[in-house]
Formats: sequence, structure tokens, C-alpha cells
Amino acid sequence: MDIRLARLADAVAINELLAELGYPQSDPAATAARIQTWSEDPAGAVYVADTDQGVLGVIAVHTCPFFEREGTWARIVALVVSTQARRQGIGSRLIAAAESFATHHGCLRIEVTSSPHRTQAHTFYQSHNYTLTPTRFLQNLTS
Repeated sequence: MDIRLARLADAVAINELLAELGYPQSDPAATAARIQTWSEDPAGAVYVADTDQGVLGVIAVHTCPFFEREGTWARIVALVVSTQARRQGIGSRLIAAAESFATHHGCLRIEVTSSPHRTQAHTFYQSHNYTLTPTRFLQNLTS
């Protein structure tokens, strides 16, 4: 298995993974455009787990400066491993890549959000020393 930066050619596989996460994608070209945008932004990275069976996982991480103090923090924007490939260490390797990216960019912490019904994901994050902090408020700016 190779953990590497996503390529435009990974768009179809990433679409399949995002659909498993509950975010169906209909246009590989739009996904390829997002991969291109992320690849041009030094504050973010998208990594995939490339195996003999194809791309079986993806993680996107982005850094942001704190406003209230010095330093930066990172956010895992998306993480999904194909259903058939879970519990094989792929998620752990992707998390390690995101954390390495964040550390390399001087981040003091990294965060991830996860829907309340994803209890297996919560167990996974806690096993990687992520602490649950339950307060979050959202407002959609578009309908």
C-alpha cells in the first residue's frame, strides 16, 4: 500500500469513496477540479491509499492560523476507507499522513468532526488519541 497525494486520475475512485461516506458525487470532472484546487493550496492536502486493488481510502486535511494566539491548527475535512478494506490499517496510515502534514506545517492541534451515528468512526478516532469535544454550532449559508 502506498499513501500518496491524490491525482486528478483518482477522481472516480474518490467519488466512490465519498458516496460510501454519504456524499454521492455525480461528476468526476468536478471532483478532479477540487483535487486540482487542493493540490495548488499549500495549506491543504489530499492523500489516498493506493493498493493493488486500487484506491481504497482518502483523507483531506487543511491548516488554518489561530486568530486568538500564535500558531496554526489543522482539520481533517474528509476521511473514508472503502467498506471492504476497513480494519486493515488503511485509516491509521491515512491519519498518520494527515498528522504528519499538520506537524510539518507547525500545527499545534488537529481536529475532525464526525456525525453522531458514526459510532465505529468515533471508536477509531478515540483509539488514535482524539478527544471528544461535543459542542458545535452550524448554520448553512445556502439552501
